[in-house]
Amino acid sequence: MPHVQLIDPKETSGTRHAILNDINIAFGSTPNMFRAVANSTAALNSMWSAFGALGNGLIPAKLGEQIAVAIANLNQCEYCLAAHTVLGKKAGGSSAEMTAAQMGNSLDARTDAALKFAIKVVNQRAHISKIDLETMRLHGYDDEHLVEIMAHIALNLYTNYINVALDVPVDFPKIKLSTSIAN
Repeated sequence: MPHVQLIDPKETSGTRHAILNDINIAFGSTPNMFRAVANSTAALNSMWSAFGALGNGLIPAKLGEQIAVAIANLNQCEYCLAAHTVLGKKAGGSSAEMTAAQMGNSLDARTDAALKFAIKVVNQRAHISKIDLETMRLHGYDDEHLVEIMAHIALNLYTNYINVALDVPVDFPKIKLSTSIAN
């Protein structure tokens, strides 16, 4: 049972209703995470705006979803792992690619570097080295990519914390969390 009320989009109005309506249109329903976050219109607006901004960014959707599943698994967030696995497949990721990403891996060297970087940022609370940044640059990531990847990491930490702390019920097909992940 969630630790906060799940806002019913039909029983709200104003800005909160408008944002939940946009989310419903985008997903075909209103996922529980957004219904939980809707307890704060400011938080809902912030989260939805961040998803929209990053969805129109330089990082391809598939890579953004692969980063999301790696971070979700690392943080043991069942909700985000389930949601971003579905979204990753919609963005062109195969089941095998999404499973590998969950473990922080990819057969594609550039994607693998981004996943390893994201995991290192989370594990080391952003205390990364110049070598870590140079490794990313060697894989074709420039400053714009690096900053945008950091934004993806931050957004996923936020959603993981919301879902874990508030015990938001998973309303996507469940994916088994793994206790081992590449570091």
